Amino acid sequence: MTQTLIIAGMHRSGTSLITNWLSRCGMQIGERLCVGNAGNVEGHFEDVEFLKLHEEILNCNSLDISGLVENKHIKIPLYQLEKLKAVIGIKQELYEQWAWKDPRTCLFLDTYTELLPDAKYLVITRNFQSVVSSLLRREFAYIDKKYMARNYIQRLAWTKFRRKRRREAFWHDHAGAFLKIWISYNEEILRTIKKLKPDEYLVTNYAQLLENDSDVFNFLTGKWNLSLNYFDFKDVYKQELMGKAEDISDYVPDKSLLIKATYLVKRLNSHMRGAESFGEHD
Repeated sequence: MTQTLIIAGMHRSGTSLITNWLSRCGMQIGERLCVGNAGNVEGHFEDVEFLKLHEEILNCNSLDISGLVENKHIKIPLYQLEKLKAVIGIKQELYEQWAWKDPRTCLFLDTYTELLPDAKYLVITRNFQSVVSSLLRREFAYIDKKYMARNYIQRLAWTKFRRKRRREAFWHDHAGAFLKIWISYNEEILRTIKKLKPDEYLVTNYAQLLENDSDVFNFLTGKWNLSLNYFDFKDVYKQELMGKAEDISDYVPDKSLLIKATYLVKRLNSHMRGAESFGEHD
């Protein structure tokens, strides 16, 4: 019987890092993978077939193809649904075990639980302060790059006088929206795993893997019987690529969102095996 692993997690949560590790352990994660860019220099480790289909579905719903959306009721057109079924069918025939990662997967978990009723779920978590501040830094970096490509006088004016004010304004304008997206993604994850049996999902994060990757590896190979070869997680982890968490509280106008997110952290933590918190080394 083919074993399928769905890797689910919000953007900027370490999903690329952990999927890289799984690939090093011998997991099939896709024939063609999305290349890296300035936001993820090591690579995204996203299966291009799933990525492009998710983008098509979002575009058909007039939503941002980045997947940074709150919408929980995204309709999958029949054409894209049949393409999804075809991609899954081919992979089921080709591989005894396979997995894929794309944060947008979290937007379609209801569909995947129907199409792959026997799949296992590796859920990657990261606290909202880290995720939102990482998104803010990444998105503002695109603005910064645009101004730094201008002539010397404009660059000087930008770095000396305008950048700091613009950054503050950007954080005030977008922190709340990104937090709502973090909440939406993780609510979908929680709603999905509540329908699953305890041995059908595993909730983890990169901090837990740094501390004891053998626990996660033994669960994957022992409990789920995946055929993998141990690879030290520390050999793929690079501290300098994990952005430092910054306090976003002052930038979020609706303080009830912070309360809701904090509660979600507790609920997610309660599903982790052998861990009491998100404790991260950044």
